[in-house]
Parts: sequence; structure tokens; C-alpha cells
Amino acid sequence: IRTGVEGTLSQGVRAFGMRQSRYIGLLKTGLQEVCSATAMNVSRVVHWLDGRPRTKTRVTRFAALAPAF
Repeated sequence: IRTGVEGTLSQGVRAFGMRQSRYIGLLKTGLQEVCSATAMNVSRVVHWLDGRPRTKTRVTRFAALAPAF
């Protein structure tokens, strides 16, 4: 679960500049967050419609030792 959340946060920071707000004020900052989240969702839907596969998350060496069920 954590990897999904971390991936979403990473995408927001890298692709949509969500590390700092562009605006001053709670309402404008909230609007920026909603717009960024909408843009991320649209980007994901476009990639899904294009058939681009999602990237795999890294597997730690310890987790790779565990048998697959």
C-alpha cells in the first residue's frame, strides 16, 4: 500500500511541481491541489488508454528471498 502512495507523491512532485504552492492563501492553495490531482488522474487515464504499462516497483533483496504464493 505504501509503495502506491509514495509513487503518487513522487509523480506529483516530479511532474506537477507539488513541492511548493505557487499561491498565498488557503483557498488558492487548495485549488492548486485539486487541479494538480485532476491533472494526475487525466495523465494516468491517457496512459492507460494508450496501453502504456505501469512501471514495476523495486523489490528489495530481502523481499526477493520470500517464496511466491
